[in-house]
Amino acid sequence: MYSKPKSRFALRRLASGLLVCGCLMSAPAEAAETLLVAPGAPDDLTARLQGASAVLATRDQSDVQDLLAAALSDYRTMVQVLYDAGYFAPVVNIRLDGREAAAIDPVTPPSRIDRIEISVKPGRRFTFGAAEVRPWPKTSDVELPNEFTSGAPASTGAIRDAANAGIRAWRRQGHAKVALGGQDITADHRSATLNARLRLQPGPQLRFGKTTILSPSAVREDAIRKIAGFPQGEVYHPDLMSKSATRLRRTGAFSSVSLQEAERANTDGTLDLNVTLEDMPPRRLTFGAELSTTEGVTLTTSWMHRNLFGAAEKLRFEARVSGIGGSSDIDGRIAVRLDRPATLGPDDNIFYLAEAERLDQEHFTATHGMGGIGVRRVFSDTLFAEGTVGFDSILATDAFGKRRFKYAFASLRAEYDGRDSTVDPTRGRFLSGRFTPFFGVDGSDPGAQITLDARTYHGFGADDRIVLAGRAQLGSVIGPSHSGVSPTLLFFSGGGGSVRGHEYQSLGVPVAGKTAGGRGYLALSAELRGRITEKISLVGFYDHAYVDAESFVSSDSASHSGAGLGLRYNVSGIGSIRVDLAYPVTGGSDDGPQLYIGIGQAF
Repeated sequence: MYSKPKSRFALRRLASGLLVCGCLMSAPAEAAETLLVAPGAPDDLTARLQGASAVLATRDQSDVQDLLAAALSDYRTMVQVLYDAGYFAPVVNIRLDGREAAAIDPVTPPSRIDRIEISVKPGRRFTFGAAEVRPWPKTSDVELPNEFTSGAPASTGAIRDAANAGIRAWRRQGHAKVALGGQDITADHRSATLNARLRLQPGPQLRFGKTTILSPSAVREDAIRKIAGFPQGEVYHPDLMSKSATRLRRTGAFSSVSLQEAERANTDGTLDLNVTLEDMPPRRLTFGAELSTTEGVTLTTSWMHRNLFGAAEKLRFEARVSGIGGSSDIDGRIAVRLDRPATLGPDDNIFYLAEAERLDQEHFTATHGMGGIGVRRVFSDTLFAEGTVGFDSILATDAFGKRRFKYAFASLRAEYDGRDSTVDPTRGRFLSGRFTPFFGVDGSDPGAQITLDARTYHGFGADDRIVLAGRAQLGSVIGPSHSGVSPTLLFFSGGGGSVRGHEYQSLGVPVAGKTAGGRGYLALSAELRGRITEKISLVGFYDHAYVDAESFVSSDSASHSGAGLGLRYNVSGIGSIRVDLAYPVTGGSDDGPQLYIGIGQAF
């Protein structure tokens, strides 16, 4: 009679039990508590140990196998960090709920882990006893790191750096296949010293062999070889490889250039090279814009072909329209330049240029056409020079009346760029100078123009968040009288490129109630740039300039100054969007504040 009721009761109990079990199985297990202690260790060492620990990285894990694997791997990791820091007698304990992790059988691990404690006793810090790298070249421009010296704090990092220095020294002597032949490293725990003796196998001195271009390119192979100037037959040197790669990149025709040594040298003592190239898109179109309250809007555009005839020739067209909405009429300029790389040698380009320009400035108007041919020599990654000869014809009207000038000229320009960035520099220097003697034709007076642009940058604080930037611009016209030179060669001040806060070209030399440019010019600018966020910076600036009718300025020269505040917003791949609000400080301007908007830093 009770079989059915008993059966119901049993089923109910079974169902309840399964429900409880199901709830327990579905409930997430709690993560193990993790702790790392390093008594006696410096704070920076403790931080390195914590950052390297796999256990601490998996602190949210609850899986026993994962936690045990992390603990076992941390023995090696902790010891490696300690060795790198110079502690060669450490004691590392990793306990899982009180049991040493190394003593736990991974086949039969515990069912759960609630607490993992890592205890690191670094012991004494070792110093180098013997510190040797042998053999070493008789003459070398490579030195052993200061950290690898007898008596210095020992570390595996210093040993690695010393081995790399030895290999680099022999490679720079032509031994391209030098290798580490052996190392004798012993620790004396009684004196806490580490003896490290490294043995190198220099191998034979090699010469560069043949070069194989592995990838197809729109640039002809004979042109690639001519541009690169591959050092076939010369004694091996890694800088010669780098120089060839740099020459190819410099053309702008390639997005990537890779030179790789062959794995093995040839039996004749030569080492072959393999070259891999990737072409850039052959054409590029750019636009630019800048706004000033007095100068109006300036629009610029350029079109470039990177490989015009198949030898990485670069053809560039430029156009500019300025003064849109400004106080003066609209100006315009069209220019074209063709560069032919490696025409006279791997580092020498020949270029041709032509330019037509219409200027309607505040104090003069001019129309001129110019053509010329020049040579460009690249001395290094930071220094180049250009020499140009040409002819310039100018029809101008200024304070001295309407005149025509014709000049045959020879211009020499040099530029050094040691900045850490061309877009937003924080350190380094930039220097550009030009000397242009001109020879009058059809009655125009001869003379010479000199210009100089020098800039310096110095960063302060973490990651150079504060930057002090300075600029000096110098100009001088020597030879002709003030009235006997084209106004396009004279100097004015005022505006975004010289003294902000004053109208464009507002400062010159008074001539019969009008204003002419000066033969002497000096402008000084300083900026204090502070990065507020990764994208936004604030800038305070001060500009001061002198203009004189004589070739050189003095304390009696006409001058003016301006100051203001600016905002920069960094756009990746473009640079900073610049907004400056400037006020006149000296110079008698009644125009009030001036607003400048553009792309990139002011200098």
